[in-house]
Amino acid sequence: MSEEFINNEELPEVPHEPEEEVVDEVVYLSGMYRNWFLDYASYVILERAVPYINDGLKPVQRRIMHAMREMDDGRYNKVANIIGQTMQYHPHGDASIGDAIVQLGQKELLIDTQGNWGNILTGDGAAAPRYIEARLSKFALEVLFNPKTTVWKLSYDGRKREPVTLPVKFPLLLAQGVDGIAVGLASKLFPHNFIELIDASIAYLKNQDFELLPDFPTGGLADFSKYNDGLRGGTVKVRAKIEKRDNKTLVVTELPFGKTTTTLIESVIKANDKGKIKIKKIDDNTAGNVEILVHLAPGVSSDKTIDALYAFTDCEVSLSPNSVIIENDKPVFIGVKEILRRSTDSTLQLLKLELEIRKSELEEDWHYSSLEKIFIEERIYKDKKFEDSENMDQAIAHIDLRLEPWKPKLKREVTRDDILKLMEIKMARILKFNKDKAEEMLKAIEDEIAEVENNIRNIVAFTIKWFVHLKTKYGKGRERKTEIRSFENIEATKVVVRNEKLYLDRKEGFIGTGLKKAEYICDCSDIDDIIVFRRDGTYFISKVAEKAFIDKNPLHVEIFKKKDNRTVYNVVYKDGESGFHYMKRFSVTGVTRDKEYNLTQETKGSRVVYFSANPNGEAEVLKIVLKPKPRIKKLVFEVDMGELAIKGRQSIGNLLTKNEVHKISLKEKGHSTLGGRKIWFDEDVLRLNADNRGKYLGEFSGEDKILVLYKRGDYQLYNYDLSNHFEADILTIEKFDSGKILSVVYFDAEQQFYYVKRFEIEDSEGKMFRFIGEHPDNKLVSVTWVRYPRLELEFGGKYADRENEIIEVAEFIGVKSWKAKGKRLSNYEVENIKEIEPVVKDEHDKPEPDEVIDFEIIEPTVPEEKPSFDDIPFEIKRPKKDAPDPTQMSLF
Repeated sequence: MSEEFINNEELPEVPHEPEEEVVDEVVYLSGMYRNWFLDYASYVILERAVPYINDGLKPVQRRIMHAMREMDDGRYNKVANIIGQTMQYHPHGDASIGDAIVQLGQKELLIDTQGNWGNILTGDGAAAPRYIEARLSKFALEVLFNPKTTVWKLSYDGRKREPVTLPVKFPLLLAQGVDGIAVGLASKLFPHNFIELIDASIAYLKNQDFELLPDFPTGGLADFSKYNDGLRGGTVKVRAKIEKRDNKTLVVTELPFGKTTTTLIESVIKANDKGKIKIKKIDDNTAGNVEILVHLAPGVSSDKTIDALYAFTDCEVSLSPNSVIIENDKPVFIGVKEILRRSTDSTLQLLKLELEIRKSELEEDWHYSSLEKIFIEERIYKDKKFEDSENMDQAIAHIDLRLEPWKPKLKREVTRDDILKLMEIKMARILKFNKDKAEEMLKAIEDEIAEVENNIRNIVAFTIKWFVHLKTKYGKGRERKTEIRSFENIEATKVVVRNEKLYLDRKEGFIGTGLKKAEYICDCSDIDDIIVFRRDGTYFISKVAEKAFIDKNPLHVEIFKKKDNRTVYNVVYKDGESGFHYMKRFSVTGVTRDKEYNLTQETKGSRVVYFSANPNGEAEVLKIVLKPKPRIKKLVFEVDMGELAIKGRQSIGNLLTKNEVHKISLKEKGHSTLGGRKIWFDEDVLRLNADNRGKYLGEFSGEDKILVLYKRGDYQLYNYDLSNHFEADILTIEKFDSGKILSVVYFDAEQQFYYVKRFEIEDSEGKMFRFIGEHPDNKLVSVTWVRYPRLELEFGGKYADRENEIIEVAEFIGVKSWKAKGKRLSNYEVENIKEIEPVVKDEHDKPEPDEVIDFEIIEPTVPEEKPSFDDIPFEIKRPKKDAPDPTQMSLF
């Protein structure tokens, strides 16, 4: 109903004003898109995808933590209830909240879980929220919350209050990692090790340098050489941990980060179907720990298959970090070291703020307790003026006047609220008042104030103490899972299975894998390259194809191996310009694909008259027959190609003859002129190489072998194939010498005595030998190749006064089998074992000047009650009689 029907009185006339001309505001669509899009992008970046540096949490994670703290009573709550509680603060659906809770629970840091929460190893999802339960962990309760230091804001609907950020006193962002995709921006920080983060924070507080590398919950191996402090542009290579159960079975025991057993198995099957690898079957026995069994096809190399799994499957993946955080409501790109520094500084400031709040509270307690003591001791409540006060103001004025003599000793002024609080003291409390207890309480408060003030003055030391406390209380069981390694580059062509056959049609000049009726050349793979030599001296490299034209009647075709400096080509060619014959030996180590090269002098009419390809640098003897010509006395002569130096492919070569040649034939096959193959061991990547990287092992040929002694008390002989894989706990690796005697000292865990044994290495390749007994807790103490070693025993316990004993090892025990138990060093309790100057029987036994220390001491794992092996060079202390911890790293 309009106003004119409600009020019938005549309304005064309103003067008419001329209407202003309305000008329509023009808004272009591009501007609307720009503004709206930027608003949306900013919202997603700040409110959904990227974590805040203050507490390391995304908004949904922060709201989950706050909701769980509101619900916390020490018991488990249904996740469905937690989701409902969180929705009071989070303006999005329940599914996103549920997924975020599951992800937090699977990290096993902030949430204590109960029920089926899925499996990060297999990729199995969690049960429905109504079936699983959760509560805050003790760590979260201690580290994440403090209402007194929290800055609050209203929730999205204004009904509740929620924290702007939580007062986290720990580098939580780096501990958990984060993976978020926003609009035009992505954040990817990898998780780091709990203990290493604390150690790094302590090092920073001490102004020491520190290193910080990720640690993945799935374990595996990782190469962080290009990590770039977690900034954009860096890469991390992660690998599954693959072990050889035997020569026919490989076992995957740890996964690369971001992969599950399901995705990894699918990638292996896919590679097998494509012919990149050759396996018989694959079994997944994963439960609490990863166990994927890869059964190899007959005749397949286990070492090459391991490399092929890394090259062609998800057993190796590359990850790209992108360290982005929100600071002051803006995305900031900073490295993980800087994140840790700022997080540690934030922890220090929060601890300082807590101390200052606590100091203020203690001073208030002291102030009121002092007033209460004065009020009761002086019986102010009994003053007649107080009792006769006509109103409250008079009573307050009287008490204030009576307190005047003590005011100078108080820490602050006495306020009206203080007096009102004194007037509220009940008679029962006054009657129970005890002067001595009151003074003790005041003294305790003063002592605590002094302690708090001292902590504030020494806030850095106090913060270090805080981190040590966290490490001691929560660090157990949080040791590093991912092994830090340096990876070698695996050349796919060297490890791929030869799944195709290469054929050559010489008459038509075609080569390929689809020419089934043509001449068979060799097995190959679809990623191999071939090298083709023509009769005019030109050659080129090309990729294997189904069918490709190369030239009619080619001189030589084979699979090309890049950087292969052992394959040598022996050539005799006739120069087209001079007519002279030249001979040369050369290698082709690397050329551009599909580019034509020439091994002659590139003159018209040049042609190759003799050619041989030698995979190990062999050099033959040739018989040369010249065409008859006047004044040539010797028409037949021999040439040993082995006398020629191996030069580059562009070399002209050596002059063979200026005369016409009738025939060149093979007189005698020669031997390799390259000698044995020089092998090095790269200790960073645990692989053999011929590139002068790492420790030089020697020159190998024929049946030569490599001996590896492991710290756990095993040895194994290997061939010198560069594809060999070695385990990480290598003690020594060297060229095997069958004539040497190995002397070993080990601790027998069952007998609780030291034993010594001497034996020759059994010449059996590919088998692991445990030479310190089968008891799992036996510990290798020392090994030496010295022929006549000597040991000095120092006794302990009740035999500590016993004179040291010298053991001549070669006279003490003879050479026996590696299986032998050996001979007990002493029946008395041995405190230390020292290696002393060995006996030199003859000149043959004198050590070389550059010989490495012969007697190698390995630190065993020992129980607690007796001396340990720690930090004693060339000494061994007797382990205690408690059962050793099998999980502790025992050697070095």
